[in-house]
Amino acid sequence: MKLTLGFSPCPNDTFIFDALIHHKIDTEGLDFEVFYDDVETLNQKAFRGELDITKLSYHAFAYVAGQYVLLDAGSALGFGVGPLLICKDDPEKLRSLLTTHHSPLTTHHSLLTTHHSPLTIGIPGKYTTANFLLRLAFPQATNKVELVFSDIENAVLDGRIDVGLIIHENRFTYQDKGLKKIIDLGDYWEKLTGCAIPLGGIVANRNLPLAIQHKINRVLRKSVEFAFTNPKSGLEFIRHHAQEMSEEVMYKHIELYVNKYSIDLGEEGRKAVNLLFSMALEKGVIPEISQSIFLT
Repeated sequence: MKLTLGFSPCPNDTFIFDALIHHKIDTEGLDFEVFYDDVETLNQKAFRGELDITKLSYHAFAYVAGQYVLLDAGSALGFGVGPLLICKDDPEKLRSLLTTHHSPLTTHHSLLTTHHSPLTIGIPGKYTTANFLLRLAFPQATNKVELVFSDIENAVLDGRIDVGLIIHENRFTYQDKGLKKIIDLGDYWEKLTGCAIPLGGIVANRNLPLAIQHKINRVLRKSVEFAFTNPKSGLEFIRHHAQEMSEEVMYKHIELYVNKYSIDLGEEGRKAVNLLFSMALEKGVIPEISQSIFLT
């Protein structure tokens, strides 16, 4: 049986899927036609129901939970992995420009509850979990421009935007370019909830028979376990898709985003996902979800 599968060319995804798509494990008769796209493109494909299996942001998942079900394997959750807000100028100056005392979630991190801020924020896509966290923490920060995640640093440097919301490997590169951190939204979430941040998950189309959904989950779990046991097995495949990234940065990226939750969400992972959605629903950030989001 051939299934369409979408994931990003980022090292964490290629690390997870290498054994599965190259049949280094028993795929139980499943074969895959693979599409490599950035996460916002994958989100849009999920909205159109184009793929059988796809990586997507948890934010986007909230809008397609009627059509897709979340697998236990393959998710990116973690501590210290959240999106960062960065700037070129003095972060303390921007901090004082942006600070207000308005949100019920106010902590010492509440910088962007902006009522009439002229500052423009570059985001890596409307339906990314990064924007989800930004909306959750600072619902008044509305002056946003959507950019491809890899263009955000340069847009800050060029002065096209005042503040950038960065994800993925840019966590490791922004300082080398002379950019400065205003706030770590992951740290904000962790202090608020004590939970790991649910960034992205792997979902299967609900039109697939339940037995196939479970088979996909089993095979994906085996692929993640194989990658952990043989971390260098997919090196050339990962490197091929990682563009100019050094091997050190590639594996730093993998260490951040691939962990026990990638093997199985477990009780802790499910709790974090449920909490993210319940808080977002309460704030009107996402629509009501009527079906069970998890594979039963």
